[in-house]
Amino acid sequence: MSAVADRPLVERERRGRWAAPPRPSWEERPTRAGLAAKGLVLGIACFAVLFPLWIVVVTSLSPKQVIDETGGLVVIPEGVTFVAYQELLGGGQVQRAALVSVGVTLVGTVFSMTVSVLCAYGLSRRGSLGHRWILLTLLATMFFGAGLIPTYLLVQALGLTDTYLALILPSAVSVFNILVLRGFFMGISPELLDSARIDGAGDWRILWRIVLPLSRAVLAVITLFYAVGYWSAWFNASIYLTDQKMMPLQNVMIQLVQKQERPVGLSAQINTGQLSPLAIQMAVMVLALLPVAVLSPFVQKHFRKGMLTGAVKG
Repeated sequence: MSAVADRPLVERERRGRWAAPPRPSWEERPTRAGLAAKGLVLGIACFAVLFPLWIVVVTSLSPKQVIDETGGLVVIPEGVTFVAYQELLGGGQVQRAALVSVGVTLVGTVFSMTVSVLCAYGLSRRGSLGHRWILLTLLATMFFGAGLIPTYLLVQALGLTDTYLALILPSAVSVFNILVLRGFFMGISPELLDSARIDGAGDWRILWRIVLPLSRAVLAVITLFYAVGYWSAWFNASIYLTDQKMMPLQNVMIQLVQKQERPVGLSAQINTGQLSPLAIQMAVMVLALLPVAVLSPFVQKHFRKGMLTGAVKG
């Protein structure tokens, strides 16, 4: 019996003292064919994502003559011009819409993160007042909603129509994000928090000095989620706003793509042939995608640690 039990040790010594133990078949090193297949699949996926973006950017930077010669979207650049971006950012409705989107995104993200962090920290403390009932109420909202008409009547009764608050308050808090934050906060060592209480720290100081610094990864991910949600939102503006000057960038982009109307200040240039309507459409798309494309790589390293840890522990 002992000889059978010592067989793995003998096999390891035969291969070498520092050799790694044998791995299961599903953990074996991939073959060259497997690596080539993975590389091919990843290459195709990257091409499918980047090629449309390439077309959008190149078309927005192409002169009107090139766009007219190709008859539409430009794949191979033949000259570069920034006329479309100069006209969009030189004033008018598009610039106003971009400023509206930036303001709503900043204010809404700060407000949503503040409410979510406070709610998640309170629910992560087992002895907090009404902990179980508040948690059950939040979970119920994930499966049952009032619907569009009651929500619109509520916003109208509160006097939020034709105000920027209508772009923030109806979708200010995500229960899923609160649960992820709560799971991460519950994973923090209770002994660490108890030692802070013994030293005289209150809940606000514990949250600010201990919990938040230890939760930077999940906070970065949730902040990105809220920011992308506010930046990409268009539905609330389409039903709660009637003033065209208050519309965010996404709604202006929809109007341009659907050719419902042209932004103020661009009709003359388009009608006289100085600008291509297609270049304007592509330039607005680039402006709408640029913030997300710039910020995502900086938060990418936090996704695995932040989202997965918070979700598993929750």
